[in-house]
Amino acid sequence: MGRRPHPKTPAGQKSPYPRLYGRHAVFAALDNPHRVFRKLHVTHATAKTIVIPRGLAVQYGDDADLGRLVPSDAPHQGFVLEVEPLESVWLGDVLADAQRDKANRPIIVLDQVTDPHNVGAIMRSAAAFNARALVTQDRHAPGESGVLARSASGALEILPWCRVVNLARALDEIGDAGFWRIGLEGEATVELEAALAKTQPCLVLGAEGEGMRALTRERCDQLAKLPIAAAMESLNVSNAAAIALYAAARREL
Repeated sequence: MGRRPHPKTPAGQKSPYPRLYGRHAVFAALDNPHRVFRKLHVTHATAKTIVIPRGLAVQYGDDADLGRLVPSDAPHQGFVLEVEPLESVWLGDVLADAQRDKANRPIIVLDQVTDPHNVGAIMRSAAAFNARALVTQDRHAPGESGVLARSASGALEILPWCRVVNLARALDEIGDAGFWRIGLEGEATVELEAALAKTQPCLVLGAEGEGMRALTRERCDQLAKLPIAAAMESLNVSNAAAIALYAAARREL
């Protein structure tokens, strides 16, 4: 599947190389043939539990040494891997694959969801329920980081991630490719199960609080809500995404 280069960080700014930490995130990255590794930081004890790829630079240290490489109190478990960011997948390639294989797998689109914990958790659910791809805007969305990778629990390495310049234009392309664009909104009158029916769905979720932007909402074919109790106004966006992806996966087509 084609990918485009990830934007380089201008000189003088923070290093563009994410540091992934924790056993699951690091092992998943090492298993990804598309990953380019910079340096592996391990303790002498954890080094015995891992197959280190030939040619990968290794720095040994104790738990405190590794702790200084990651956010405060991050559970690195004795593994920190510095990597180059993955290249963004071309949306056109994702849509072409959908035309070829005809499998009814959803695309999930996030409109300015900026919390890396939420985006990582959504990636995990998307991979678990066999979504075709995640689409976000290049700007107003988190880049790769240890926090996102840990929340994704390995899904960062296997789920196609399309980072587009113009989200409205991307939604136009998705609609033209035959996907039914369903925007999740609590004030909608139709419940998600009815909106899904036997469509090839594209699930669109907005940021917490603000929701979808007007331009994004206008690109949706239908707005739908989750059947939650009236006592609760809304769900966390990652929980809403997980429920929507499950609903899409369990349909009888």
